[in-house]
Parts: sequence; C-alpha cells; structure tokens
Amino acid sequence: MSSLIPAVIVPAFIPSPSQGVWHLLGLPIRAYALCILAGIFIGYWLTRRRWVARGGSPTVLSDVMFWAIPFGLVGARIYHVATDAELYFGEGRHPIDALKIWHGGLGIWGAVGFGALGAYLACRRAKVPFLAFLDAVAPGIALAQVFGRFGNYFNQELFGKPTTRPWGLEIDPAHRPEGFTDFATFHPTFLYEAIWNLGVMALVILVGRRITLGYGRAFFLYVAAYCAGRAWIENMRIDTVNHFLGLRLNVWTSIILFVLAVVALIISFRTKPGQQDISTGPAAGVPDEEAAGTTDAEPEAAPVDADAVAESVVVENADPASEVPAPTGELTSTEAAEAAESTEAAKDTDTTKPAVPSDGARD
Repeated sequence: MSSLIPAVIVPAFIPSPSQGVWHLLGLPIRAYALCILAGIFIGYWLTRRRWVARGGSPTVLSDVMFWAIPFGLVGARIYHVATDAELYFGEGRHPIDALKIWHGGLGIWGAVGFGALGAYLACRRAKVPFLAFLDAVAPGIALAQVFGRFGNYFNQELFGKPTTRPWGLEIDPAHRPEGFTDFATFHPTFLYEAIWNLGVMALVILVGRRITLGYGRAFFLYVAAYCAGRAWIENMRIDTVNHFLGLRLNVWTSIILFVLAVVALIISFRTKPGQQDISTGPAAGVPDEEAAGTTDAEPEAAPVDADAVAESVVVENADPASEVPAPTGELTSTEAAEAAESTEAAKDTDTTKPAVPSDGARD
C-alpha cells in the first residue's frame, strides 16, 4: 500500500528563482520593483491603521506619506551609491548605472533618513506632530522591509557565506562572487533579515500595548531593535563593500545608530511621558481655527446683575438739583438776601486754586 504513495522529494536547499524579470507587452516587469512596491503599500496599510486608531485623519496621513515615500526612495539610492561609489565611478565603470535602481541597491538608512526628512517637511507644513507620525509609521517600516528583502532573493544578491545547511540558498554560477564559484549554496541573509524584521514589527506593537510609546519612542525602539539584528546579519554577507577598522561600513552604522536610539529612548521616557494627542486639530483634519473656536466670534458676555444695572441707571439719570427740595412758594426778603450773598461769595471763590491765608503765601 505504501509503495503506491509517490515519494515527495524535498530539496536540501532553497532553490533560486527561475527568473526575476517578466515581459508584458514589451515592458519589463521586475520582481525587485514589485517587492518594493508591495512593501510600500503594506507598510502604508499598517501605518494607516495605527494612525486612525489614535484619532488621526487618513487624508492627512496620505498627504504626509506623499512626501515621505519619494524622499525615501531617492535617499535609499543616494545612500547606496555614496557608500559603494566604486561600483559606479572610476575606470571601467559606468556612472549612468547609478540611476538603474531596478538592478538593486537601496540603502535602508538612506530610505529612513530621507523619508523622515520628507515627512518632517510635510508635518511642519500641515502643523502635524512629527514624532507622532514616526511612532505610527515605525512598525510599518519594518513590515515594508520584509517584502523588500525578497527583491534581493529574486536578484540573487546580498547572500551570506557558503553553507550546507538545509536552508542554504542556491545561487546560480553567474551570481557567485569571485572566490566562491565552487560553492553552490549560501546563507539566505535576505530570509534572516525578513524574519528578524517581522519580530521587530511585533515587538514594537506588543510593547506599545503594555506601555505608552509616545514622542518618538516607538520609532526609537524600531531603530534599536533593527540595528541589533542587522549588525550580525550584515557581518555574514560576502558582497563587496567598504570596510572600516576591520568591520563592514553598515556594521558600524548599525552600532552607532543602536547606541543613539537607546539613548533617545531613555531620554524620551524621562522627559516626555505620555503620548501626543492627534484626535483633535490639524492631525485629525480639523483646521486650527475650528479647533480653537471661531476667531471672529464675540467673547461670551459675563453674567449681569440686574439690581446693579438698575441702580446704575438711576444714578446716571438723576438730576443733582432733584436732591434739593424744590421751593413751594416765593422767598422772603431775608431768604432772598441770603441767597444773593451766597451767590456773590461763590463767584469770588476760585475753586481751581488752593486757598491762600490772608497774610500771604508761605515758604
């Protein structure tokens, strides 16, 4: 009975893709580009969910991402070309190849750095908290990197040292670097980093559910966690890169950024507890004027004391002469003489000057 069951042959390695480019109506469709685009869309999807869950407007987020994504793509290429300039410039090289992004070569630190710059400009223009955006996008970046690393798989690039492990990656002879042409399988560093990035994404999300990750702390945690894995994975690769003090340049970059991220994380916890509110104001799609109330509106009148108003009206309208009883008849000769005498005395008295003693002014 068992002899009727066909044997299933499991290869002792990860096979290379049969091709990485397909042609549709004469146009090349490259797997590397599709992986990058898939990473962008899935990263935006996760970022949008986190942003909206905190009360932010998806439209505002789209405006910020509209700046961040192009800046990130350009920055990723600039970083790669700058750190591997010998691949594009010099004798026997073709500088035009620096523009051929579809051949691979995107540096994550250029993508994050320039992408953050584009996001900062957009956030400042829209009056949106920049650190709140970084916290929302942090796990989305890690998830986007998972898809992006599979582009390296289709290009058969950035693999590690030779290995005979069952998960070793088969590399075609045309893609094996000099000195390793006799080896068929290598460490699939693209897969190691993809799995690590899934863990980084999960770490940021789970920690954020237990403690408040505000004011950039989710982003700092992402940077620290990613660098911790990138350092040892980078050290396994055998592609040609620049070295400094015996270590690959990207290893040094990971170490430095790890330290900076941990310091920033500690400082943020101590000085900025809590989380920024994006459920109101421009981040929620509400202009400042509406958030603060109509600026041209009259101030609310204070409560009025009716008795005090009535009393003030009586006092203001009162005739001073009404306080003296009006005469009921004609004045007698004696009263008339006294009134005339008092009138003449009032005219002779200058009430604007102080009274002067009869014996003259004194020193």
